[in-house]
Formats: sequence, structure tokens, C-alpha cells
Amino acid sequence: MDENMIQENEHSISFMQLVVVTGFVGGIMWSLIAYLAYFFQFTKIEPNILLEPFTVGNWKETWIGIVITIFVYGILSIGVAFLYFLILRKLYSMWVGVFYGVALFLIVFFILNPIFPSMKPFFRIDSNTIITSVCIYVLYGVFIGYSISFEQSNIVHRKRQKEKNRM
Repeated sequence: MDENMIQENEHSISFMQLVVVTGFVGGIMWSLIAYLAYFFQFTKIEPNILLEPFTVGNWKETWIGIVITIFVYGILSIGVAFLYFLILRKLYSMWVGVFYGVALFLIVFFILNPIFPSMKPFFRIDSNTIITSVCIYVLYGVFIGYSISFEQSNIVHRKRQKEKNRM
């Protein structure tokens, strides 16, 4: 057996593990960016709004609340990544990720809006908040979508190479 092949197999992870890691890292990374956008007042919606329906008290505003919120976004993002994996992984276009991000934005801002008491109805939210949020969701969708579709494409390519090498 070729030594490069052995080395490649020792360090590879399964596709499902990659989906979990991609979702978790994507959730953490983009929630941190959302916190930066809130800190620099590009958006009026604080990311810890996620904890609002489930917790009471001002501890959400402290550093522990921020850390817990970011971690929860990472966990929820694993589910979002699995959803993409199940439905859209075979579509190899960046635009699929863009539309996925827009769909997530619409779900959060229109369907889930009532469960967040401090979030105003969509048509009462200022334009800077909407534009910033759409951009974050689009970039998040592209991150999740492109990462998963790229790996799917690599798997198909490796299978074709193996079949080609057998002949």
C-alpha cells in the first residue's frame, strides 16, 4: 500500500463528522461576527436574543451569557448543517448557499420572530439591522453550503479516480 494513502486515511474524518465540525465552527464564527456587528452598532439585535425565551435575568448581558449564547449557536448550527447535508449537499454552487442563508434569515425574522419578545416585527426593524443581518445569514449559508458541497464533490471525485485506477 502506498505510504501517502496510509497517511491520508490516518488523518481523515468521516463526512458526518465534517458536517458536525462545519456546523459547530460556522455557528461559533458567525455568532462572534454578529456580536461584533452589534458592538459596532451595525445591528440593534443582540445575538443573545436566542436565550430570551428560555432564561430570566441580566446574566445574559455578562461574559458568561455571551459565551453560552455563542456555544448554543454552535450547537444549533450543527442541525442547520445537517439539514443542508440532507437536502442540498449535491448542489455544487455558491448560490445554493446564498439562497440557503436567505431562507434561514426569512425563517428567523418572519416565522420565529414572535418567540423573541425584544425583536420588533420585521417591518419595524431599521434598515441597517436588516441589511447587516441578511449579509451575516448569507455569508453563514455560503460557509455551511460551500463547505459541505465541496466535500461531497471531493468524495465523488475520489470515487471516480478509484474506478478509473481499477481499469
